[in-house]
Amino acid sequence: MANEKDYQAILDQMAALREKLASDLAAQTVTNPQLAEVITKKLDDMLAAWEDADSKTLLPPDKGLAQLIGVGPQAAQALGDTRIPQGVEVYDDTIVSERIIAVGDLYYIYQHEKIGVFRVLKKLQELFKAGAVRLSEGPGAYGLYQFDRREVLRYTHRDRWQAYKRVLGYGPVPVITGSRANTDFHGLFAHFVNQVALFWRDKRISDVIRERAFDPSFGSIAIVRRAGLDLRNNLKFTSFGHLNAMRVEVMQLLEEGFKILNANDIRNLFGADNAWDVVEEVLIRYFNERLVTSPRQRMGVTGREMLRWLAQPFILQSTRTQFETLLNEVAEYAEEWLTSAQSMGLANRTGNARVLPWDRSSPSPVPGSGRKAGNMPRPVPGPAASRNGRASREHEHEHEFEFEYEL
Repeated sequence: MANEKDYQAILDQMAALREKLASDLAAQTVTNPQLAEVITKKLDDMLAAWEDADSKTLLPPDKGLAQLIGVGPQAAQALGDTRIPQGVEVYDDTIVSERIIAVGDLYYIYQHEKIGVFRVLKKLQELFKAGAVRLSEGPGAYGLYQFDRREVLRYTHRDRWQAYKRVLGYGPVPVITGSRANTDFHGLFAHFVNQVALFWRDKRISDVIRERAFDPSFGSIAIVRRAGLDLRNNLKFTSFGHLNAMRVEVMQLLEEGFKILNANDIRNLFGADNAWDVVEEVLIRYFNERLVTSPRQRMGVTGREMLRWLAQPFILQSTRTQFETLLNEVAEYAEEWLTSAQSMGLANRTGNARVLPWDRSSPSPVPGSGRKAGNMPRPVPGPAASRNGRASREHEHEHEFEFEYEL
């Protein structure tokens, strides 16, 4: 159990040791920047080990209060003799990975919902019931019958959209009473993806044109870590509730739907080669829609992979080499998501605007550019933002809301 005097002495000794090593190894660290990283990591681990051991020391019954205020036989003679704690549990270590993974699955489901997979199945059910298509028996027809019969046991269309709005902030359907829309998700997610992509662009440029490709001054892991932690913290409270169970059910529903769409009698009905061809044919023939199947499907896949990566403790890694190795897993996913979103006008590459203010949904303007760097979709006020008793914009203009948060 460290007292205040020992605590101060340890910190001063560690600072002196860092200064001594930096002075003695200055020449080597210039030519080998990784050496400085190794030294810093070793010293940080030594200090962390001491703090961890001290925090596990058995405390006196009064937690050291009598010693501090000068009561009893163990009263301190000076402030330096009193006990001082090392701190509390780190906030960013308290995220449960299962809930973030569930958000990733919900994001994947949402993109398929926006493509129109469930609307296609509903249209096929209507045509099947009306006898308007040449279906009577076969795996597809029987699958449509079972799909319809099980509907009463599943979460409804409105339940799904309420979950999208509560967790992801997307869609025109208002959230359930007692909850609120997560309008910050889109900006934070796009910002995190942008920072991952920008970090690896800097890294590639460094590898090609710089003499010392591993110089840490080019590309900062701290910016990527902060963007990722902001997004994780945002999802911490929105991922409670029935989300985990609902995403399992809807993932099963999505799988069942694609088995129906891929059945021979359904595919023959539209002259399609696979389930996706059926989806696109129905959307064109019966909904007259512009197809966004490919970019949205890839956004669903890559977005889910980004959130799955964020659910793990990788983002807390402070060693540059290890962080880069772990981040490399989602580097291409970030570029692909950003390219797909950019092609539909749902996100922009932010360039040099690396900071996302906590109260905005797009990065700060680039100095001297005369324009906003991010130009991401602006958030729409939720129900609590109504003025003079009038309904909020999202309820008055549902179509406009859906356009602004089309992602």
